[in-house]
Amino acid sequence: MSLLNSILAQLINGLSTGSIYALIAIGYTMVYGIAKMINFAHGDIIMVGAYSLYVYSSMLKLPLVVAILLTVLTCALLGIITEKIAYKPLRNAPSLAVLITAIGMSFLLQNLALLIFKATPIPFASIVKVPGIKIGSLNISGITIVTLVVTTISMIALNLFVNKTKAGRAMRAVSEDRGASELMGISVNGTISLTFAIGSGLAAVAGILYVSQYETLMPTLGALPGIKAFVAAVLGGIGSIPGAMLGGIILGIIESLSKAYISTQLSDAIVYGVLVIVLLVKPSGLLGKMKMEKV
Repeated sequence: MSLLNSILAQLINGLSTGSIYALIAIGYTMVYGIAKMINFAHGDIIMVGAYSLYVYSSMLKLPLVVAILLTVLTCALLGIITEKIAYKPLRNAPSLAVLITAIGMSFLLQNLALLIFKATPIPFASIVKVPGIKIGSLNISGITIVTLVVTTISMIALNLFVNKTKAGRAMRAVSEDRGASELMGISVNGTISLTFAIGSGLAAVAGILYVSQYETLMPTLGALPGIKAFVAAVLGGIGSIPGAMLGGIILGIIESLSKAYISTQLSDAIVYGVLVIVLLVKPSGLLGKMKMEKV
């Protein structure tokens, strides 16, 4: 029975971590699905979100709800600015140029945080004050409950937005055919900017949950979850929002079980190994679709 409880605990931990990966992965997959670009600076927006929450809540002493809303707004605006300055001029550029620009943006954001907040990690108490629950001998922490609830609500809201609103239909149209969308009167530039804003806003939520779980701020805190979220997006099928969700959850569970029952040192290698196997069997990812390119 204790083994079963242990496995259940690790599954819950994996769901919690995987939910954060899923939120970040959606940003990657939305930008790729619509703009056909990979924003490798996306992980650092998580860091900006974490520091923004620290500034608004701890330094400026704003009410928590206001601080959270301002954090999401800050990251959404950063996403729009990043798209306008760095990515818009490169829409038709070679992939290598886009990759170099993304890496440059990543280093820029990290170094700005380093200049402003210094390299010393900053302790930051979790904003989540929800008590945990106990089911038999299984303990579920408050941050795990909040993470799962917030992620579920975010996923449902995003799916409703994409499938039921005019802006969401515009996103799907731009994703299918940018030229035809322009002929139909859809603002491609505005749609892509909105996509960056939504993805960055979700990254802010992920940053808030991430720093609430680990309670430490540092300029590089977004690097590793950003990489793993990209892996989750590819695993689920880059360009597919449900795929990003599924990939994040699977990644979190595999990582949690690997750390608990195999090796903490090998957990990352196991995660990447699973990715390689999936891509060998299904190159488009679990929920991705192969597209025929006309030449």
